[in-house]
Amino acid sequence: MSFNLENITRQNIKDLKPYSSARDEFVSLGENMVFLDANENPYANGVNRYPDPHQHKLKALLAKQRGINKKQIVLGNGSDEILDLLFRAFCEPNADNIVSLPPTYGMYKVLSATNAIENREVLLNADFQPDIDAIFKVVNKNTKLLFLCSPNNPTGNLIANNLIESILTEFNGLVVMDEAYIDFASTASWINRLDEYPNLVVTQTLSKAYGMAGIRLGMCFASKEITTVLKKIKPPYNVNELTQQRALLGVKNSDKVATQVEEILVERKNLLKALSKNSFIRHVYPSEANFLLAKVDDAKLRYKQLLNAGIVIRNRSNQPLCENTLRFTVGTSEENTKLIKALKEIK
Repeated sequence: MSFNLENITRQNIKDLKPYSSARDEFVSLGENMVFLDANENPYANGVNRYPDPHQHKLKALLAKQRGINKKQIVLGNGSDEILDLLFRAFCEPNADNIVSLPPTYGMYKVLSATNAIENREVLLNADFQPDIDAIFKVVNKNTKLLFLCSPNNPTGNLIANNLIESILTEFNGLVVMDEAYIDFASTASWINRLDEYPNLVVTQTLSKAYGMAGIRLGMCFASKEITTVLKKIKPPYNVNELTQQRALLGVKNSDKVATQVEEILVERKNLLKALSKNSFIRHVYPSEANFLLAKVDDAKLRYKQLLNAGIVIRNRSNQPLCENTLRFTVGTSEENTKLIKALKEIK
């Protein structure tokens, strides 16, 4: 591989002088200064001041927990903002392309269209694994990003390590590992291998295992060179004060997160058994996430029947290789009991 970040960074981004916010220059002086620089309302109410534009406290905690340098972290308003920053930093509109591997997370396609970037889709194989030969048949000098979701949404499976290694080694653009569901998986995060692969970007979220979908906090882990580019173009106050405060509390409470993950894994196993016994469910796919994908006899009908029973699930039949499939999020024991009861009553 001859990966060179300079070769894939847009020229206008290289030339860009980043916006300097009111707090950038003086954050090291402490919070007891008299701040008359940002035209804020001076009356304290907890949120009258602009938030830390660099989220120093939260990044320090995340870096300590994950064993990396805080300069390797970029935080965003949900993972979707992080993904959008990658498009805007490295993909030239109406010229470059990205590769995604359906069935997978739908925002890759949405963001490519939003940014006027061609999305070259290469279907996963029958085992929901990347087809390496097919991928590199569509890759060219203008392919800047390749997205791998592992555990994958909506299929729930992990992408095989040897295939990921092969892609990282051969691909000259950025390989974006979307690890939204990694906390439920039986394998370690690819954050541990950032130093091995200069073109590796890992994204995670507090929306799943941490139970904080409502605060919208996405995380990006990469080399300092990559994060420096992303920080140039991110909005100065993209992570608000309330989100930073709540995220700090949640990330500190790692024992609670671990306990809830263990409970979800137990419930996933129980739900798998129950779904497998249902007469109209043809197959339940193995999952390393907090959901199960099941092939059924008539997804449209079963989705409507469950909705009428007060159970909201997701019909994934519109995705390639997912004809007549329903995706079931693993709920609490009580919620799963209601789901199983509804399934038994459906004719």
